[in-house]
Amino acid sequence: MPTLVRPSLRRRDALAIGGAFGLSSFLVPAFAHALPTDAPRRAVLKNLHTGDAFNDVYFENGRYLPDALAEAQKVLRDWRTGEETFMDPGLYDALHAISNKLETRAPFQIISGYRSPKTNAMLHAKSKGVASKSQHTLGKAVDVRMNGVELAHLHKAALAVGAGGVGYYPVSGFVHVDTGRVRQWRGS
Repeated sequence: MPTLVRPSLRRRDALAIGGAFGLSSFLVPAFAHALPTDAPRRAVLKNLHTGDAFNDVYFENGRYLPDALAEAQKVLRDWRTGEETFMDPGLYDALHAISNKLETRAPFQIISGYRSPKTNAMLHAKSKGVASKSQHTLGKAVDVRMNGVELAHLHKAALAVGAGGVGYYPVSGFVHVDTGRVRQWRGS
């Protein structure tokens, strides 16, 4: 298991976080406008590689909660290198909306969250199914599954939310969800 490398919050990261919170009402993805702004939003995550978990409210009283997002970000770090990056809060909104659609609070099992450029290049070299310019490297994607939820149902719920890209990988056993442009594909 790699050593956890958790860089200190740099000025540009702090500005990005501050910007995300200060401008959140302007930069909210279209699908998130359907989420009530007065209701708390919760993310339930379990990283299959590190065992790290997050089950907390990340949005409350019309605002993203920086401390909660920082904790969730740890769970989504690159498990191969220990590196973290700022994760798009809209990604948590997408997962929250998917959970609501499925009417479950089962944790999303995280197969892959953030990928450092080094990790992504290594995976891309092994498989052309890994995009060279992956949303994972931008902190905008996760590959997930859920215990007790058929993969086809998870895929259908992710498509219905319309948050961004949705990839269906039935052989590999996961659904890719990102906050990039809306698109869909089927992998292996």
